[in-house]
Amino acid sequence: MNGVEARVTRGLRVLRDDLWTVRAAPLPPSVWLRWLPHGLVWLVAFGTLLANGDFLADRYRLGTQFGVLCAVAQGVAVVLALWRPIPAWWLSTVVTVVVALVARGRLLQASHSGDPSWPWGPPGLIAQCLVLLLLSLRVPTRVSAEALALTALATYVLEGVIGGANYGPSGTLAVTLFAVVVLLGSALRGRREARHQLVEQTGITAEERARRTVLEERNRIARELHDVVAHHMSVISIQAQVAPHLVENPSRELRENLEGIRQNALEALTELRRVLGVLRSENPEDPYGLGPAGGGATPDAPQPTLDRLGSLIDNTRAAGLEVVSRVRGEAPAYPPGVQLSAYRIVQEALSNALRHAPGSHVRVDVVHLPQGLSLEVVNSRPRGPVRSSPGAGHGLLGMRERAVMLGGHVAAHPTLHGGFMVSAFLPKDGIPLPPTEDTDPPADLELIFPEPRPRSPTAGPAPGSTAAPLTGLSAGLPPGPSAGLPSGSAAEPPTGDETR
Repeated sequence: MNGVEARVTRGLRVLRDDLWTVRAAPLPPSVWLRWLPHGLVWLVAFGTLLANGDFLADRYRLGTQFGVLCAVAQGVAVVLALWRPIPAWWLSTVVTVVVALVARGRLLQASHSGDPSWPWGPPGLIAQCLVLLLLSLRVPTRVSAEALALTALATYVLEGVIGGANYGPSGTLAVTLFAVVVLLGSALRGRREARHQLVEQTGITAEERARRTVLEERNRIARELHDVVAHHMSVISIQAQVAPHLVENPSRELRENLEGIRQNALEALTELRRVLGVLRSENPEDPYGLGPAGGGATPDAPQPTLDRLGSLIDNTRAAGLEVVSRVRGEAPAYPPGVQLSAYRIVQEALSNALRHAPGSHVRVDVVHLPQGLSLEVVNSRPRGPVRSSPGAGHGLLGMRERAVMLGGHVAAHPTLHGGFMVSAFLPKDGIPLPPTEDTDPPADLELIFPEPRPRSPTAGPAPGSTAAPLTGLSAGLPPGPSAGLPSGSAAEPPTGDETR
């Protein structure tokens, strides 16, 4: 019996926590209808108040004052269900039970014409259905089932246990309608919650995908920086080992110091190689064929430099793009980090052109300046169908992180002809250049705008237009993306769909 008593006590405690509360559960405005459902509830509450007052006073013979008071209480319960459905259900149920008990005595005294419905009159039945619907829309299904069960129990006690005379039984119909209403409300609530959870899960999935993409790109950058540091540590170790042989009769202190330097470099190199084994994947993917000729890079392959830009461009041409490359200036001795980041920026820009502009023309400009390295990759509008991209759209973020890490910057934006341009500058010594003030456009700046559509030979100029051609500056248009091109690198005016 202890186990049964414990379960009963636990069930009663749950029932008390669920139904003996006045916590608010307001009905939110509808997405499409806004406050229209609330207005309809008020309208139904007013209609049931009038109908219920007449029904209680005339058919149940409760008297005008008592009938109107009970009708008002049940109408208030309908409106209260918009904000506090559980207290509203209690109010509606208690009013119905009190009305049924008082009306039972009136029905036993004398017969009535037509024998009114009892214990649920039509107006009270509609009000209770609306209260249960609003309750099932706002509370968990368990609480709705408990309220339905208690309502059915009260109906059974009134009609089946207490009973009466001279009435039309309405208990079975009432309980059936209550069950349908609760099922409908619970289904709508479950659908709304499922949709809300789906939206939240979609947002979380998108955020996790974006975060994972950023972490993968940073991991890749860290792996490449590790390779650069490992190279220099290897050089330090070798130089420390060779240095004693370059000095005649080196002292013991010099040998010990050089041996300590070499030993520390070897230990650091060993730790770096352990980290390399964790960071590097065994089979790096190269879905667009932009890696070294012959497939993707192996885990132990050296990091690419500017000398391999030619192979990168050849692989891009083999993938279906028409690429023109230009190199200007004499290349100084760039640090490995600058060369690696420059290669990766050009690689990502070409990958984006393959993804989003198939069949386009691409121009790659590499300019060696005294201050650093300038890169520019410009593609025309796509000529073929654009397939859905498998990436998460964080390639530009990786470019900017690489450039900022070296004190440079990256700019990316569409061109006037539907293409895209990526320009980057990487300082040679890793020190960012001081900001410069805005100045007027240079005299030799070339602005490129689309050619006007061909007009009929007999057609005159458009109304309000002049015969003189408009240039970019005279038309009052802002400088386009081509304003960032180096002097002399502006493309020819486009013909047809071609954009240089």
